[in-house]
Amino acid sequence: MKLKLLVVAGDGIGPEVTNEAVSVMQIVAASGGHELLIGEKRIGGVAIDADGTPLPEDTLNAALASDAVFLGAVGGNQYNALSPDKRPEAGLLQLRAALGGFANLRPAFAFEELTVNSPLRPEIVNGADILFVRELLGGLYFGKPREWNRITGEAWNTMRYTNEEVVRVARIAFQLAQKRRKKVTSVDKANVLEVSQLWRATVTEVATEFPDVTLEHQYVDAMAMHIMNNPRNYDVVVTENLFGDILSDEAAVITGSLGMLPSATIGGKINLYEPVHGSAPDIAGKGLANPLGAILTGALVLRHSAGLEAEAVAIENAVRKVLEAGYRTPDLARGNTAGVTVLSTTEMGKQVRETVTALLPVQAV
Repeated sequence: MKLKLLVVAGDGIGPEVTNEAVSVMQIVAASGGHELLIGEKRIGGVAIDADGTPLPEDTLNAALASDAVFLGAVGGNQYNALSPDKRPEAGLLQLRAALGGFANLRPAFAFEELTVNSPLRPEIVNGADILFVRELLGGLYFGKPREWNRITGEAWNTMRYTNEEVVRVARIAFQLAQKRRKKVTSVDKANVLEVSQLWRATVTEVATEFPDVTLEHQYVDAMAMHIMNNPRNYDVVVTENLFGDILSDEAAVITGSLGMLPSATIGGKINLYEPVHGSAPDIAGKGLANPLGAILTGALVLRHSAGLEAEAVAIENAVRKVLEAGYRTPDLARGNTAGVTVLSTTEMGKQVRETVTALLPVQAV
């Protein structure tokens, strides 16, 4: 198997964590006689500086010619004065739209070794395993009209969805639930928003296609509380773009750090993969970044774009074993350093590579 992977490392800590993830993927793929063909292009702030645009044409063309795209992170404080369509984040939104992926998969699961990091009690988070399915191409982020009128002092955005957009992301959520614990929670604000009323009615209709999966509905404000009170009560959570962005970041408390969360965007022509964390410019270049979210994102690349399930599991098991052995990056220590070894970004990547190499004869075929 050959997989043509375009890496767009982006800004801040993006290049640091991406380097570690790609090196782990290459080891695992090679162990099974597979090949990753790696290309690299610019996106975000580095592209603005070099090319005058957050998404250069050659980057987009290379992405469309690849089998999958791996993104690090975009953004930086020096670009905040730019208009929204000129900022680094605009390049990411344009790339998402061009690749066509509409279902953003964001797993949030508890590592028992990290429960001390969570503000939630261990008995609440232990065993939690939520898969957020966030609709990614609609809602407030893409709806029109949108404008900031500086003359009148007004601004507006449009939350807009079609029945077809809701159907396709809901079906993915139900299909994934069939392979898990067979429960879908749909999150909306149907008591206030007409868009959410459409969302709820459509998801309810799609549920009839999956009689083996249980469906429940929650309002987004209540869901924000329930995730904190009883995260183990949820399996697959499907919701619209803005709500999914917020709730999945909130769920970082389950893992103990935003740096632990991977994501995959599927459903379009080409899958896009990225760790959930941002560019973190304040720690860029200092060796403080946690690469485990990016490394776990690499497992999703192998699972969803290469069909290498055993190899993906090997990476996930390697991360777990590294944590069991007491290795932490600074965000995972936070004063809880008794009995643990705090590593830099590259040192953590090395530990995962060494651990996954030991696991491969067992895990990969």
